[in-house]
Amino acid sequence: MSKKSDSYSHSLSYFAWQRLKKNKLSMFGLIVIILCMLVAILGFLITPDSTPDSNDQLLELSKRPPGFSVKMLQTRKNEPSHNVNFFEKMVFGETSNFRSIPFSSYHFEGNDIVYREFTGDDKRVGTDIKYNIADVVYAIDYNTPIVNNVEQGYIEFYEFGSNTKIRKTVKELREEIEKNYIITKKFLLGTDPAGRDLLSRLMIGTRVSFSVGFISVFISIVIGILMGALAGFYRGRVDDLIVWFTNVVWSIPTLLLVIAITLALGKGFWQVFVAVGLTMWVEVARVIRGQILSLREKEFVEAGRALGFTNARIIMRHVIPNVMGPVIIISAANFASAILTEAGLSFLGIGAQPPTASWGAMINAHKGYIIGDAPYLAFLPGLAIMIMVLAFVLLGNGLRDALDAKAVDEDQVMF
Repeated sequence: MSKKSDSYSHSLSYFAWQRLKKNKLSMFGLIVIILCMLVAILGFLITPDSTPDSNDQLLELSKRPPGFSVKMLQTRKNEPSHNVNFFEKMVFGETSNFRSIPFSSYHFEGNDIVYREFTGDDKRVGTDIKYNIADVVYAIDYNTPIVNNVEQGYIEFYEFGSNTKIRKTVKELREEIEKNYIITKKFLLGTDPAGRDLLSRLMIGTRVSFSVGFISVFISIVIGILMGALAGFYRGRVDDLIVWFTNVVWSIPTLLLVIAITLALGKGFWQVFVAVGLTMWVEVARVIRGQILSLREKEFVEAGRALGFTNARIIMRHVIPNVMGPVIIISAANFASAILTEAGLSFLGIGAQPPTASWGAMINAHKGYIIGDAPYLAFLPGLAIMIMVLAFVLLGNGLRDALDAKAVDEDQVMF
């Protein structure tokens, strides 16, 4: 078999992929998108703060700079455990069974651990606070008394939700605390004014942007293909009605229409998906209509009619697959537009509501620090939005060139 004949055994998608791989900027955008998608999917499994919405607030650590580290005492909460399975933690996060207490120094006194509160200010000394060492390691049931036997060097207590008495020596508890319950926590990107880990909030914000982009683009594709296919295939009054409705929606500013739909549906995370999706279908419908108008007179459509196929089958099985190239390109651009729209809505306070981590809401909450001592609080989420949008724009441009029919034909001849 000749090299030329072998090249024709490959599909058009193969040649499109080969052309896309040669575009370094588009491949960079694709890599960024894949990495962000992995962060969005894994979610709370990989965030430093795995609590729901990464909302573990430590006011003592408010506005700490990137790279800040502090020693913490992990104390067991006196309540039932909040352990969840792998999937639940990945999607919703996991409420911590421990309370994190920042401290500057500590020492043991009898059955207590004495720690000095962290202030972060050398001029202000924190207060010394005592904490029972058994209460650090276990969830103590305070409805029953704790027996501190100093002479024998042990502590007796009942664990929360258990009728079994536990006896631990002071030495055992001290060693366990120093080994497992005193940690050094580092905040790579610092903390926000509420003392939350900024890196965790940014990572979970990726999930919000990806969710809005994916679901809104899916909604826009479904509605756009349906409306465009009906208008282009049937023409006549159906086409006139759909084109009129499309032009009416097209004439309304996108952001104002999204705000109106959001106010009608209510504020919230899921409402943003629907609001953005219902405003992005117009461009898809216009492109699909134009493509189908040129395809409906082709020979394969006439052959389908001659074979007695229904219009629905001709549209779904033969016409729409031939116009998916432009849809893919538009989807990449609409994905970037959806991310910007969601960020704008959250910035205005009508998108995802606190404590949900949204990049737009983070910029709004921290905009006052741009000219202050912590500009990175608003700069980092803005940079994340810019990188994500740029990645989709670069990928969209690459797909436009790769799916160009003339370019693919030239590649077939070259191969």
